[in-house]
Amino acid sequence: MRVSIVGTGHVGLVTAASLAHLGHEVLGVDDDAEKVATIARGETPFHEPGLQELLREGLDAGRLRVSPDVPEAARFGEVVFICVGTPTKPTGEANLVQVERVSTVIARALEGYTVIAEKSTVPVETGVWVRRTIELTAAPDAEFDVASNPEFLREGRAVHDTLNPDRIVVGTSSARAMERLRELYAPILDRTGCPFVVTDLATAELIKHASNAFLATKVSFINAIADICERTGADVHEVARAMGLDPRIGPAFLGAGIGYGGACLPKDVAAFRHKADELGVGFPLLEEVERVNMARRERFIEKIRSAVWNLEGKRIAMWGLAFKPDTDDLRNAPAIEIARRLSEEGADVVAYDPVAMPASKPLLFAATFAPTALEAAQGADCLAICTEWEEFRGVDLERLRDAMARPAIVDGRNMFDPPAMADAGFTYASMGRPTAAPAPGP
Repeated sequence: MRVSIVGTGHVGLVTAASLAHLGHEVLGVDDDAEKVATIARGETPFHEPGLQELLREGLDAGRLRVSPDVPEAARFGEVVFICVGTPTKPTGEANLVQVERVSTVIARALEGYTVIAEKSTVPVETGVWVRRTIELTAAPDAEFDVASNPEFLREGRAVHDTLNPDRIVVGTSSARAMERLRELYAPILDRTGCPFVVTDLATAELIKHASNAFLATKVSFINAIADICERTGADVHEVARAMGLDPRIGPAFLGAGIGYGGACLPKDVAAFRHKADELGVGFPLLEEVERVNMARRERFIEKIRSAVWNLEGKRIAMWGLAFKPDTDDLRNAPAIEIARRLSEEGADVVAYDPVAMPASKPLLFAATFAPTALEAAQGADCLAICTEWEEFRGVDLERLRDAMARPAIVDGRNMFDPPAMADAGFTYASMGRPTAAPAPGP
């Protein structure tokens, strides 16, 4: 099948490379000519495990090409995916200007029957506006259907999630469009047997926002529990583990820490809440989810203050800058705000992240950057762990302790066992668990 992808960001490029891997002919389109040139060379503009290999496979096989010509997407694709950005306005509302512009350009260039599928995360009722826009702009005899096909990709596992999804959701009132999308995904459906969920357009749009809002709610819920644990001496890790054994709850997204970040959850929670207000329904639960999430950053900074007393003049090593491991995405990354706040209060921040440092440097003018995790910790009064990169788990604790001026760790991702860290000679503070410290000497 011929497939066009408009927008080569995280969702668009992963989708394009994955569909080419499945044997489809794919055209990726982006109005950013520099990004198009980068992709055409087989280079990815962001870090995503496995993507570069898939991209080069598609380019070398001739099944994937990229272009800055957006109208070509409509002329080429039997299915055209809209994968452009929907950033947050100051009000929390999703900015859908790019969706409207792409819809207009596609409408003017339609040739033959085409399925236009929203893959960008958009508020419910956006598909109605996409259809109206195309109807007002396209030729009177243009044949098209609009569908919603939301993505459920996790950064750091996006290639895996595309090729091995837990469900594929298609929202459309057209049997013809549904069958075309089923044919598109047939290689995945036949191999994995994953559910193919067919709904109306509005329901599919709502499924995406509802899913992300619920995940964010789980994160904020366990972080609120973490605060209670700290006041009572309980262990949030054990609370979450036992909760997760209940199949009605499950263990995912019950890791206490410094809160969620990234491009999806903050944006989607805000947009969903705004849409609910617009519909006259209201969603105060999501307001509290956002409040709890943002409060985690201040709570983490308070723990660092408790470890060093005054921040001014203290050297704070920071491990991890990306909002999660296996990505270089810094959008809404808690570590960025935390680093800025520490610098503003006079701390000397020395940061290390395996992949996100190049993108971090323009955002953190006051910080310095170290080439390794141990070098970042050299002479530090406190180590602040902000991203749970796997390489941190294997650190030589003896070398780490000897490198630091004071063996104090504040772990925002609960990566280590508190008693084991105390035995290794650290004062170890984590989120929702009692602080551990070495036994006093004789």
